[in-house]
Amino acid sequence: MENRKIGVALLGLGTVGLGTYKVLKAQKEEMVYKTGAQLELRRILVRNKMKAAAKIDEPELLTDSFEDIIQDQEVEIVIELIGGIEPARTYIEASLRAGKHVITANKDLIASDHGKLMDLAKENRCDLMFEAAVAGAIPVITPLKQSLAANHLTEVMGIVNGTTNFILTKMSQEGMEFQEALALATKLGYAEADPTADVEGLDAGRKVAIMASIAFNSRVAFEDVTTEGITKITANDIRYAKEMGCCIKLIGRAHSDGNCIEAYVAPMLIPQNHPLAAVNDSYNAVFVRGDAVEDAMFQGRGAGELPTASAVVGDVFDVARNIVHGCCGRISCTCYKHLPIALMDDVCSKYFLRIEVEDKIGVLAEIASVFANHKVSVEQMIQKQKIGDSTEIVVITDMVREGNFKKAVACIAKRDAVRGIKSSIRVYTV
Repeated sequence: MENRKIGVALLGLGTVGLGTYKVLKAQKEEMVYKTGAQLELRRILVRNKMKAAAKIDEPELLTDSFEDIIQDQEVEIVIELIGGIEPARTYIEASLRAGKHVITANKDLIASDHGKLMDLAKENRCDLMFEAAVAGAIPVITPLKQSLAANHLTEVMGIVNGTTNFILTKMSQEGMEFQEALALATKLGYAEADPTADVEGLDAGRKVAIMASIAFNSRVAFEDVTTEGITKITANDIRYAKEMGCCIKLIGRAHSDGNCIEAYVAPMLIPQNHPLAAVNDSYNAVFVRGDAVEDAMFQGRGAGELPTASAVVGDVFDVARNIVHGCCGRISCTCYKHLPIALMDDVCSKYFLRIEVEDKIGVLAEIASVFANHKVSVEQMIQKQKIGDSTEIVVITDMVREGNFKKAVACIAKRDAVRGIKSSIRVYTV
């Protein structure tokens, strides 16, 4: 068993690539007992060999030519950690066609091309694994495909972006406004120089597409996921949520009744007694509901050098075991259904709505009448603080079709007594 060697190539030596290199070295003495073979890192693809050489103690492994990897017959596993769509897609496709197994953390590519890549892997009897593409170190993909396979899952949702969770935590715990919390996240390295993908929900949307595809056995692409970010959330929203016994989290949610799939990312009011409410700072968590398991939650570090590398190397070990035992490709694409994606106008939710209106008699009745005309049932309508000659009204709806709610809000915004729609946030319900 100790004589069996499996060659590995690493594409990229950025944050996660360097973490993967470190974890592979740290596991060198034990990997043969864990996998049945010795994994040998043979090549590392980088753009600048001179710059990369300063990061590692084996600079002879560095190459700037992908052909060196594709032509190396001893490389059986390729780890793609370049990110983005190209050239990552080209490298992954070429590796699979050459009969090399692939591990990737590339959420952008998996969210858009998951089906095509899985089909190509199956065609070439290869493994394609991507645990690290969702929630970093937290095991989500493997449990959905294996441990929870005996379930009909109805919901997978969670906090899958550490940057936005850090920002909302600071807004909640320290009373910061959005821009102040974002500046702190940038200073501490939680937010990129351009935070758009995080704060507008795009990063979380890609992860929802991946999780939904696996949870419901039907392909969901990133463009199927409606995304809404946290840039409009204010300290007032946070304060009112607390008064209601809730907190606000950016939630990625996919739900299915077996006939269609709802998939979206949006800020939500979450009850303080829900497990996700206690997930703070840069931590991630994924909550799953199934007919047999009922409720389960996975929580931990959602990003970072070593946490993400943990998931990457875990996949490497899994593939190595498959190679040793001659069972590669045993879990290929699990999307055997073709469920339609629900239109967001048909999705039902409860809503928190904050409106600034003229402080005069009859305004509440006028707003209530508009809601009734659009078949929106109101659970609560409360007059809050005064602002000069205006006052704030907070409305909590019952479950309502989103299309009806949007039309009602658009109509209310046009009323003479209404000074502005300050916020509209979903309220999580089972």
